Amino acid sequence: MRRDKGLVRLFSRLTLRPSPRKVSLLRGRGANMAARWSLWCVSANMAVALLLSYGVPSASAQRKKEMVLSEKVSQLMEWTNKRPVIRMNGDKFRRLVKAPPRNYSVIVMFTALQLHRQCVVCKQADEEFQILANSWRYSNAFTNRIFFAMVDFDEGSDVFQMLNMNSAPTFINFPAKGKPKRGDTYELQVRGFSAEQIARWIADRTDVNIRVIRPPNYAGPLMLGLLLAVIGGLVYLRRSNMEFLFNKTGWAFAALCFVLAMTSGQMWNHIRGPPYAHKNPHTGHVNYIHGSSQAQFVAETHIVLLFNGGVTLGMVLLCEAATSDMDIGKRKIMCVAGIILVVLFFSWMLSIFRSKYHGYPYSFLMS
Repeated sequence: MRRDKGLVRLFSRLTLRPSPRKVSLLRGRGANMAARWSLWCVSANMAVALLLSYGVPSASAQRKKEMVLSEKVSQLMEWTNKRPVIRMNGDKFRRLVKAPPRNYSVIVMFTALQLHRQCVVCKQADEEFQILANSWRYSNAFTNRIFFAMVDFDEGSDVFQMLNMNSAPTFINFPAKGKPKRGDTYELQVRGFSAEQIARWIADRTDVNIRVIRPPNYAGPLMLGLLLAVIGGLVYLRRSNMEFLFNKTGWAFAALCFVLAMTSGQMWNHIRGPPYAHKNPHTGHVNYIHGSSQAQFVAETHIVLLFNGGVTLGMVLLCEAATSDMDIGKRKIMCVAGIILVVLFFSWMLSIFRSKYHGYPYSFLMS
């Protein structure tokens, strides 16, 4: 028993009382752990401090941002109340359109309206843009979500250089967040510049629907009234002889004019509102024929109308040469003239078709 108690005491001394060497090792490890813990705490505090100072804006910075935004919106609203389309130079454009903060969209028309620029399309597009901006300004749904602005080349050439822009007119939507994307540039050559078409494009890009309200145009009703007055006067003067109402040639000529107007694309012009022609700003060359099959110019429809009329006249001469009772010499002249008109104008018509539909394999004489 005494031997066992002695062994127990010896074992407890060996296990519970470490040697001086072990005590020094444990103290060294504890000091290292404490140093590491202190270093980790300092690093964590620095990280939190950096996050608070750079990652999360302070209340004063947020308040300053809101004040700047409020000043910009107030300035734009004040200008819009005076004139729906805001004229901008380089400084205004960079401060109100490009620089943040901004919670509104800006539809900007880049144009060249000075007389020495000789941009007829720019003037026509400006008229439609003014109608659209006035429709938005005086509508019941008017808010500060969207503004209309204009940058003229002679007043903001630095803006044109900054955007690498070399043509006018051009419409670009600068959204409330982020930079303009590809769809934020209006396809003028495809859609035309009518106020209704631009309003549809704005609705697609900003979800703002604008109902276009055009000022009253009394020219149409006036011309219609004048035409009815002339017809009524003729009927009154010829009231004793109404045979002219049954003249087949007159009705045929009227029907032919209507068909030529419709087949040349006049209705498309009325709906889309394309430019009359396009002038290259670099070379000064004027294009009367649009290079795409998806669009056309007003001058192009006039040319097509002329060519169709020439072909029609040639066919009429050929028919008259074959069926009339005139002498053979005059009938031969009419036949030759009809053939020349058909060949010449049909060849020119086919050349226009080939220029718009690239790769068309067939041609005819001058085409």
